[in-house]
Amino acid sequence: MTTEIETSRSSIRTILTGTVVLFSLAILLTLGTWQVERLHWKEGLLADIAERRSRDPAPLSEIEQRAAAGDDIEYRRIALSGTFDHTKERHFFATFEGRTGFYVYTPMTLADGRKIFVNRGFVPYEMKEPATRAAGEVFGEQAITGYARAKLSGKPSMLVPDNDLSKNIFYWKDLDAMAASTGLSDVISFFVDVDASVTNPGGWPKGGVTQFELPNNHLQYAATWYGLAAALLAVVFAMWWRSRKSASSPAGEAR
Repeated sequence: MTTEIETSRSSIRTILTGTVVLFSLAILLTLGTWQVERLHWKEGLLADIAERRSRDPAPLSEIEQRAAAGDDIEYRRIALSGTFDHTKERHFFATFEGRTGFYVYTPMTLADGRKIFVNRGFVPYEMKEPATRAAGEVFGEQAITGYARAKLSGKPSMLVPDNDLSKNIFYWKDLDAMAASTGLSDVISFFVDVDASVTNPGGWPKGGVTQFELPNNHLQYAATWYGLAAALLAVVFAMWWRSRKSASSPAGEAR
């Protein structure tokens, strides 16, 4: 009777252990496969960005048509002209080439009276105030080329601080808040980053700050999950082998 109970308990333990192992293995393999899928997606995205960067700049009207049709306009080359209103520039906290400072977002008024916020480039922290870089406050009609940047639907992460409108410091690119804080209306619903060909007297703001290098660690993550799955199988096999040897040994037979 005791032997039957022990056998039953051993069977239950085996079933439970097997269930846990299979469940854990399924999770690890699923995570690894998901990272492989993310890898293919990221590689496609990077290739798409590279292809967009190689195109000639498109007129604003074409980018607007794409945006209205629901197309992805991110990083598309664009050309436009208008006049800057430097009294309403907004400052986005950023780092560039190892220095802390701000990207300067200045509304440009187009020929039809509409406005679009243009990221004119980076200025060091101590040059936040326009008076410290007066030479770069260009006036009159300006023709620029750059990259269309989509409007964010909301704060990217809970870890990102709230924008400090009273100090004109933005920690995330809230286009609606930028427009409202300047009292502007009829603002186009995306940004433009100037490219490195756009230079300013005095060197500030410094254009060409768009970051195209996206983190791509999915292969490493996939290898980690698959490696853990292989390690789990190795541990299970080692335990099974040791149990089998123990059961077939003379001592095991005597028991």
